[in-house]
This record gives sequence, structure tokens and C-alpha cells, in this order.
Amino acid sequence: MKNRFADRLGELISESGKTQNFICSKLHITKQKLSNWKTAYTEPSMDELIMLALYFDVSVDYLLGLVDETGVRIKINVSASSK
Repeated sequence: MKNRFADRLGELISESGKTQNFICSKLHITKQKLSNWKTAYTEPSMDELIMLALYFDVSVDYLLGLVDETGVRIKINVSASSK
């Protein structure tokens, strides 16, 4: 399954017009941590996810790819093997 979080995070960073260094300094995280999230190498903790949502002024559901920009729930196909 495509990593919607990593895609959304990358889009938000690009759309912000701010450098990754600037964002990292504001969030008090390392550039490596942000890079790992953007590439889906690691995932943020719940507290970090909330911090990102607050910083980018989006919902956690949006960051996770559960809703679109308007707040409409996105249909996600979940196979029986992943339940």
C-alpha cells in the first residue's frame, strides 16, 4: 500500500515554501527525522503526528490520508490479509 502519510508530508513541506531546515528548527526535530518520515523509512509517534498537524494546520486524518483537503473521508480498500 502506498504511504499516504509520506506523500502528504512531502506535499505540505513543498507547499509551505519553507526550507526543511526552517521547519525542523521550529519543530525541534532533526533534519534526519523529517527526511525519514518523508521517505517512509520511519513513522512519527502519536505526539509527533499531532505536532505536525498543528504546525501545518491540517487534521491528523488528513496527514494519514484518511480524508481529502475538504474533509471528505477517502475510501481505502483493505484486503482480508491485512486485517
